[in-house]
Amino acid sequence: MFENKYEDSYTGSDSEVKFDKDGMSDTESKVDSGGPEVPVAPDDTPVVLNKALSGLSSRWKNWWVRGILTLAMISFFFIIIYLGPMVLMMIVLGVQIKCFQEIITIGYSVYHSYHLPWFRTLSWYFLLCVNYFFYGETVTDYFFTLVQREEPLRILSKYHRFISFALYLTGFCMFVLSLVKKHYRLQFYMFGWTHVTLLIVVTQSHLIIHNLFEGMIWFIVPISCVICNDIMAYMFGFFFGRTPLIKLSPKKTWEGFIGGLFSTIVFGILLSYVMASYRYFVCPVEFNNDSNSFQVDCEPSDLFQLQDYTLPSVLESLTGWTTVRLYPFQIHSIALSSFASIVGPFGGFFASGFKRAFKIKDFANTIPGHGGIMDRFDCQYLMATFVNVYIASFIRGPNPTKVIQQLLALRADQQLLIFNSLKNHLTEKGLLPVLEEVNA
Repeated sequence: MFENKYEDSYTGSDSEVKFDKDGMSDTESKVDSGGPEVPVAPDDTPVVLNKALSGLSSRWKNWWVRGILTLAMISFFFIIIYLGPMVLMMIVLGVQIKCFQEIITIGYSVYHSYHLPWFRTLSWYFLLCVNYFFYGETVTDYFFTLVQREEPLRILSKYHRFISFALYLTGFCMFVLSLVKKHYRLQFYMFGWTHVTLLIVVTQSHLIIHNLFEGMIWFIVPISCVICNDIMAYMFGFFFGRTPLIKLSPKKTWEGFIGGLFSTIVFGILLSYVMASYRYFVCPVEFNNDSNSFQVDCEPSDLFQLQDYTLPSVLESLTGWTTVRLYPFQIHSIALSSFASIVGPFGGFFASGFKRAFKIKDFANTIPGHGGIMDRFDCQYLMATFVNVYIASFIRGPNPTKVIQQLLALRADQQLLIFNSLKNHLTEKGLLPVLEEVNA
């Protein structure tokens, strides 16, 4: 859940770049000085830590503060995994709201100086509308039987998209009515600001929940890979970093980037091996209508069954092994780990550019030594989209349960039509007589 994102994840020990109090380099501060400024958050490191680490240099003090808080966040992550999928979904919703608040607050700091109405109100209203739409779609999709059983839910489900559109249209009209002469351009800027924030934050958190329903392993492994990459990139960069990686983040180094890549791939393979042996992690999260609760129990698919793989001749000569026994999911974990290490950091680079545009070091000061919640999740949201697309493209097949649910919602004559069509199809393929003999 928590991306152990270090603002300077690939920090080199001999970096020559100096940063001002807003996290900007000296050169960049001189070039990009025309943008709006946001008040800098005060240092909120706990007094106990400040006293305990007072004898250390700022570099090592920062290292220890981030390390201690990282362990605390990872411990919290283990606790919410133990509490189950429902708690995880609530945490995702809470994180989404906090990330939205942090980004909107930055916009409000700029927007409020013009004394223009309704920006914050409309922003939160659009957040409500978009969440209503996405969570309504999720409820209809994964809680179909419960929705059909309760009349109010059935009506809301039937007209869900129309209601969602009506709610959004109301906010759209409110925005038009709030336009003030001489400030049209700024207001449309902020209208776009809100919608881009919704796209980045709400849509991605919705995909995280969809990944969770595919099985907790699709939720935990990608998130853990991002965490591992940031930790190991920071460690390699801190101790071995010399070569700058990208101008946008001058203190990030190639040594940290490459070290994080190989460490994360190994970590992903090992973590996948451990988790693939437990049904609690590999089974899809489903809603049990009899107990009105979530259940995680199934016969694991072939993706989570040990299989023998023949090693390439090069690896065979190095290891002396001809075959290895792996879970197929471990092969997929290499793709997840590689994305988390190679493409995932660009989510952090994007966030760095955003913060530099407004001359701020962090989105907020929620977590001492780490910044705001959005600072921890800038790479996680990009990872969530990749995992969702990956599952849809390479993993997920037709779901018989959902097909049956849709068939049961049809009229009797429609069900009979589909039954006869299916019967004829099976008869033509020669499958139906076999089934009838077995039943007999």
